[in-house]
Amino acid sequence: MTTTRPRRLRAAALLAALTVSAVPAWAAVAAADSGGGTSGAAGRGALKTTLDRIVKEGAVGAQAEVRDERGRWTGRSGTARLGTGRPMPADGRFRIGSTTKAFTATVVLQLVGEKKVSLDDTVEHWLPGLVTDGSRITVRHLLNHTSGLFDYLRTKGMPKDGDDIRRDGRRTYTPEELVRLAVKNPPFFPPGTSWMYSNTNYILAGMIIERAAGNTFHEEVPRRIIEPLGLRDTFLPGTSVKIPGVHARGYFPRTIEPVGALVDVTEFNPSFAGAAGEMISTTADVSRFFTALLSGKLLAPEQLKEMTTIVDISQQTGVPGLGYGLGLESVRLSCGARSWGHGGSTPGYATYVGFTRDARRQAVLYATGLTSEKSDAAAKEMVDRALCGD
Repeated sequence: MTTTRPRRLRAAALLAALTVSAVPAWAAVAAADSGGGTSGAAGRGALKTTLDRIVKEGAVGAQAEVRDERGRWTGRSGTARLGTGRPMPADGRFRIGSTTKAFTATVVLQLVGEKKVSLDDTVEHWLPGLVTDGSRITVRHLLNHTSGLFDYLRTKGMPKDGDDIRRDGRRTYTPEELVRLAVKNPPFFPPGTSWMYSNTNYILAGMIIERAAGNTFHEEVPRRIIEPLGLRDTFLPGTSVKIPGVHARGYFPRTIEPVGALVDVTEFNPSFAGAAGEMISTTADVSRFFTALLSGKLLAPEQLKEMTTIVDISQQTGVPGLGYGLGLESVRLSCGARSWGHGGSTPGYATYVGFTRDARRQAVLYATGLTSEKSDAAAKEMVDRALCGD
């Protein structure tokens, strides 16, 4: 790591542990490298340099995979655990944060295809009495973040920094409890009139899945996605604090006002994230999921078209060319192409996911302990290099 103190992300960015990534990362069909820092490295020097810069500018560790017409490239940089020389695992498991939302949206859209749910159904129809103005908020509003519902993660009592996580990280939250926290606050705007990222939307989507399917969210996602695709390293941990199997440790600032030293937050109860961001996976499995999704193996054409119809959110986010579909992010790259996927962050881990629409160019990256704006910028640069050509 660099010996100079990196410029830190603003406190608001750290608070938004599960919020939309300003630029999606990317996905690839993965295979771990066999012990070195990189594999398939011929002609990939710019990617490796950018990966190393993510760590140099402040992250603890990073691992990436890229696939294009030249084949697969994998790389890793930094350490899996502070104070050791242990390298980042080549295909370790990590908390994928809001990348979970793409899985949740896929299941909802499968139910739409089965005529069990309509995108025009209201929240009140499925969850009567739970949400103020629920008769005006539709399933579509939830999936594309146009409901206006307040984000429960912004409420008092939600974990905000490393000290909170280490003190209260074993607490269990129910989806109903999270929604009630949200609706105690006024909405951002009337339903359907603007756009604002809110994790409350996807907690509600998970609850609607359960009502419509007659099974729990933790049963439906494995049955419909994880098992059919053979995602052996993908889990919905529920209330378990552990990351099973090989993994890098996750780090988060002890305090955010001011930003404090990093502390280990690898183990916590992810029930506060639920259907909005609780999942654990690997770059290989995330890649396989998005490959199947964008190639039409998980959704019928009508539902995939709905998913990839984006709302332009450039004005709301300040990111030119950024759009949001139904559980998918899309951004225009420097070469004019669009990246598709869904990034995410959760305490300790940041994930960047994106594909070209035909999935011919793909990449996956995650970083641990990433709190530097310069590290974040380097990760986004890797998206552009991978998808536009390095």
